Amino acid sequence: MQSKLQMGRVLFLLAITSFLLIGNASMKAQKTSDDKIKKVLYFNPEVEPDIEEIKEPTNNAFFSTVSDNTSNMKRNKMLRAEVQIPYDSIDKQTIIDYCSNNATDFAIVPKVKYFKVGLGKYVFSNQVVVSMKLYDATGNLLTESDYDTYRKNMRLLGSTENSIKIGTNGAMKGILKKLKKIRSTTDSEF
Repeated sequence: MQSKLQMGRVLFLLAITSFLLIGNASMKAQKTSDDKIKKVLYFNPEVEPDIEEIKEPTNNAFFSTVSDNTSNMKRNKMLRAEVQIPYDSIDKQTIIDYCSNNATDFAIVPKVKYFKVGLGKYVFSNQVVVSMKLYDATGNLLTESDYDTYRKNMRLLGSTENSIKIGTNGAMKGILKKLKKIRSTTDSEF
């Protein structure tokens, strides 16, 4: 009688163990390549107008926002390149080289344009346009987006740093929205 009870326990434990192993194997099989962590390389934004005094605060506000956004995304990792690439004349080979040297899947080339107000040379508005271009590791332009803090939010007051953060958030959301559209159209073709 005791051996039958012991045999029943062994069979029960064996059944539970095999069930867990089969369940674990099926979960691994369901994972796709989209589950892997994507590494995104961000370049320093091109700042317009090209005045040295505003570049560092602009970079700090920009990368603060980018790091906040990417820390909320579980499958993305941000890398920063301490290099500024001209937004309007991007060399494909440069993108390929930086992506391969840093083992990244994507690269983002940003631009922050300040609005000039008044007649003075150094009088700026707190309004900005943040533009971004997203490239894959092979240097192909996937999508681009921009966000005008004045036209979108009608912001008249507030700090420039806050405007850069709002513009960066808006441009990143625009890129994600366009990327989802691109993925849904390419998925439906297959």
